[in-house]
Amino acid sequence: AVSAQVQRLERELGQPLLDRSRRTVRLTAAGEAALPYARAALAAVADIHVAVEELTQLVRGTVTIGAVTSHSVDLPSLLADFHADHPNVEITLSTDSSDALIDKVQSGRLDAAIVSVGPGERPEGLDVEVVTDEAIQAVVSRSDELASRKTIRLRDLANRQVIALPVGAGIRHQFDAACAHAGITPQIAFEASTPLALADLAERGLGVAIVPASVPRDRDGLHALAIVPELRGRLVLAWRSGGPMSPAARVLVEKARRLLRVGAGA
Repeated sequence: AVSAQVQRLERELGQPLLDRSRRTVRLTAAGEAALPYARAALAAVADIHVAVEELTQLVRGTVTIGAVTSHSVDLPSLLADFHADHPNVEITLSTDSSDALIDKVQSGRLDAAIVSVGPGERPEGLDVEVVTDEAIQAVVSRSDELASRKTIRLRDLANRQVIALPVGAGIRHQFDAACAHAGITPQIAFEASTPLALADLAERGLGVAIVPASVPRDRDGLHALAIVPELRGRLVLAWRSGGPMSPAARVLVEKARRLLRVGAGA
């Protein structure tokens, strides 16, 4: 097929492009002159294939996104906006712990995820866009003896029942690491999958809950204590910094990043 195309081009140009008189076929002077244009034409054809393939995937592709169970990103609006522009793209949304979600993004099982990480922490092989950066606090019922205090040291929790997120959650990781550094082993009495559930348990007098600072706001039955030294946690959108990403996933990630920047500037 290639040989026939070359011969057809030679007929159209009226010049031989290949010297076939020898055992080894070589380019003629006309062939040498035409070679850069032939390469450019082949590259253009390859670009056309890529463009058409990207359009096809963007129209009919798939996107897999994950999120921790409690976060401040307006995912329904984001996904509805994306779906309006690309109604035939299949979207899969799943929830899990931060550790599990990070692993899935790193391995390519998820295109992106909203996860909790420590200050200045960026998981290996991932790029991140910060959603929130806030203090981690201890909260207790208003009837608790600690409700008269404004701060609490980690060592003060050694003999208290602690209510925390499960192992694998970003905030739990920060808390456990800080306790280990302080030389204490907290008594984890209750675990729950969302900060709001932790706050509910603390409000009923079941222990000291470790939650983001935004959780106890506007809750009359809770008293918040700043942890000393300060603990902070960040919620980020994470996606692979290298490796392939489908056109549909790339568009969704960019749309999510724009949404987060607008929210941060509001």
